[in-house]
Amino acid sequence: MRKILLLGFLLASGGWPVVAQNAEHAFDYDQTAPLDLQQKSMTKRGDVSVLDISYASPKGGRVPAYLVVPSGKGPFAAVIWGHWYWANSPARNRTEFLDEAVALAPTGVVSLLTDGPVARPGHVDDKGPLSERQVTELIQQIIDMRRGADLLHLRKDVDPQRMAYVGHSYNATVGAFLSGVDKRFKAFVLMAGGLSNEVDMKSKEYQESRQKYGPEKFDAFEAKYRWLDPGKFVSHASPSVVFLQYGTKDLPFLTPERAREYARIVSEPKRFQLYDAPHALNAEARRDRLSFLAEQLNFKPLSPSIVAAIPDLYQPPDQGQ
Repeated sequence: MRKILLLGFLLASGGWPVVAQNAEHAFDYDQTAPLDLQQKSMTKRGDVSVLDISYASPKGGRVPAYLVVPSGKGPFAAVIWGHWYWANSPARNRTEFLDEAVALAPTGVVSLLTDGPVARPGHVDDKGPLSERQVTELIQQIIDMRRGADLLHLRKDVDPQRMAYVGHSYNATVGAFLSGVDKRFKAFVLMAGGLSNEVDMKSKEYQESRQKYGPEKFDAFEAKYRWLDPGKFVSHASPSVVFLQYGTKDLPFLTPERAREYARIVSEPKRFQLYDAPHALNAEARRDRLSFLAEQLNFKPLSPSIVAAIPDLYQPPDQGQ
C-alpha cells in the first residue's frame, strides 16, 4: 500500500491548465470496439447469479471480473467496485467486495467487480521507485473501469441513470480520475485513497522520497507526469455526489488532517466521514456506504441484520507496500 502512496508523490501536480492540455485524451478509447465478453462459469448464491466473466481491455489483454446479477428483469441499479492493492491481503482482487455485492443484489443491484492489472494472471510487480509501468497500469485501470461502465450500459436490465462507483485505496484514486472524466456515474464512494498530489507534496514523506531517489531524477519524473493528479479531476466531479471514507488509524500517511485536506478539494455535493479504523475501515463504514448507495441509486436499503452479517475486511500487517 505504501508503494501506491509513493506513486502519488512521483506524480505531483501542476495547475489545472496543464491537466487540460495533457490529459484531454489520456483516458480516451474506442467505445465502439467489441467488448468480447466471455463467461467462464456461473454460480448461484440463493437467487443471485455470480458470473465469472472477462472482457477485452482497450490497452491489451483481458479484464477478469465477477458480474453479480439479481433475479428478475430489472431495470436494476448498477455498481462498479474497485478493490484495494494491499500486497499481502487475500482480498487484493475482485473478491474484496463480493459479499457486499451479493447482499445488495436482491434489492435490485447489478454489480461488476474487476481485477486490476496487478491482480491479473501473469502480473509481475515492478519494484522500481520511478516506474513508467506503474503509470501505464494506472491509466489502463481507469480506462478498464470506463469499459466496465460500457458493459453495464449495454445490459437491458440496467438503468443507465442509476450507476455508482465504489473504490478502495488505489481504486479510490482511480475513482477520483473517473469522477472528472466520466459523467455516467451518479455517485462515488472513495475509501481511504490518495486524492491530491498537491496536498501530498507538502508532506515530509515527499521531501524524504525526493532525497532518497535523487532530486534530479525525481523532479524529471514529476515534470513528465505532473498532469496526472487525481485532485484536478475529483474537483470537477459535480454533479456526481462523492462520499469520502477514511480511518483515523490509517497511519502514518493517511492522517485525519490529510484526509480533511483531500475533502476540501472535492467538488460539491460531497460527504466526508472519519472512522475509528485502519486502512481496511470497518463495519460502520460498510453500513454507511451501503445506505448511501441505496439513497443515491433509489433502491430499498438492506436490513441491519443483513448488513451486520457481511464479513469484515481483514487488515494484514503493513509490509511497506
